[in-house]
Amino acid sequence: MMNSKTIVAMGLLLFLGNMLWVTPSLHAQTEPFYKGKTIRVIVGTTPGALYDQWSRIIAAHIVKHIPGNPGVIVQNMPGAGHKIAANYVYNVAKPDGLTLIGSIIPSLYFDQLVGRKEVQYDWAKFVWIGSPVGGEYQMYMRADAPYKTIEDVRKAAEPPRCGAQSTADTAYYMPKLFEETLGAKFRLVTGYPGGPEIDLAVEKGEIHCRAFTIEAFFSREPYHTWRKKGFVRNIIQTGRKKDERLPDTPTIYELMDRYKTPESSRRLAAVILAAGALGRPMLGTPGIPADRVKTLREAFSTTMKDPEFLDEIKKRKYELDPTSGDELEVIVKEAMSQPPEVIERMKKLLGN
Repeated sequence: MMNSKTIVAMGLLLFLGNMLWVTPSLHAQTEPFYKGKTIRVIVGTTPGALYDQWSRIIAAHIVKHIPGNPGVIVQNMPGAGHKIAANYVYNVAKPDGLTLIGSIIPSLYFDQLVGRKEVQYDWAKFVWIGSPVGGEYQMYMRADAPYKTIEDVRKAAEPPRCGAQSTADTAYYMPKLFEETLGAKFRLVTGYPGGPEIDLAVEKGEIHCRAFTIEAFFSREPYHTWRKKGFVRNIIQTGRKKDERLPDTPTIYELMDRYKTPESSRRLAAVILAAGALGRPMLGTPGIPADRVKTLREAFSTTMKDPEFLDEIKKRKYELDPTSGDELEVIVKEAMSQPPEVIERMKKLLGN
């Protein structure tokens, strides 16, 4: 007959034996989701544009800070002013956290608000990961064009031709805003697949102007060369204060004061210009599990402080002013909650 000590010893052996079987399964359960997987980063423009470059830089560094050290591939999916990429990620990509948009035009919600039929996404339902930079806008004009100032544009018998990708592109809605608030007139030429193609059309003399971020204008070619050669001039910027690099370029607020812009148009300007607060956001498919959203947001935030990432940004002379995914989510919800009268004004501005 077994004594109490024997019974305790056998129980201990049985417990330890069970632990040997349980431990592997517990280890498997704590294996990082992203281990052995590959994240696909979608870019809504052609190679070379600043959206493309930001996407590739962030993609290369963010995976280092995701538990499991996943691989990463970058895929360009240009067209319709980033709407093809947005529609794909929203409707086709699985909500598993393995497909992200690296950087996207922050004003895509305009098309949703005004009811464009090609919009197949709900802007507020995307998963917001973070944005590396915000930014104000400017418009450049070929220096040999007969439009030296906004006043020249206002008085011109033949409006200058400005290039854009689509109606959600900054290059489209900024000129339309200048028409609405300042009485300027532009002839907008849409359908370009990306910013580099618009710039090439300007070089060829097919068009005169383009509106986009100040950040991009001071970050890369061909603008460095253009500035040195005096190929273009900046005729307007959108900040309340002048950018120190554009001391002679008037702001939209100065010009609205000069031309006595009505309060209703000023309110519309405030809504439109708020898109700049989103910067160049990284986002994901709706429905990504909360733990993976947390992982991606934390990885993004860590990337923004990564010395290797910061060194690359410095070498490229890019600006850096990050916004977290949580903050972007708040901005987006506010942007998508516009009263009917503002939406009607937006429809008019965007030609809906």
